[in-house]
Amino acid sequence: MRTMRRAERRVADEAGIRAILDRCQVCRLALWDEEGPYIVPMSYGYRWDVGGLKLYFHCAAEGRKLDALRRDPRAAFEMDADYEVIGAESACGYTCAFRSITGAGILRVVESSQEACEALTCLMRRQTGRDFTFTPDMLPGVCVLCLDVQSVCGKCNGPA
Repeated sequence: MRTMRRAERRVADEAGIRAILDRCQVCRLALWDEEGPYIVPMSYGYRWDVGGLKLYFHCAAEGRKLDALRRDPRAAFEMDADYEVIGAESACGYTCAFRSITGAGILRVVESSQEACEALTCLMRRQTGRDFTFTPDMLPGVCVLCLDVQSVCGKCNGPA
């Protein structure tokens, strides 16, 4: 893995990355298919347990995302929050405040109805702040995806 040029901005600890995950609204998921790179913004939920970070998404049961996943399950992602331009006297003095996360992993369709229900609960809690209960009979109309994150790095410029 390449080193970050501005090491003082690196966020590598779980607590710091969780704090950024909790501030972001959208995850941009990057896949590759026969047409080339494919990036799609998605709502997400997450769980971080002994197995590491897992990002959960939902989508239709067919389409370009699933075709790309079947071709190659490797995926990358990006999220950002708190973006603000910070002015200066000269153009070269301008900068931006932000928090961001990038990473990569293996994307898979969630096959277990128990994991799918837990994933949808995580996703809805993340997006709405409310707890919902999902049951297996609610699953036929949705495809749940899990990105098993293999590498993740945060970056922050501005107040923590």
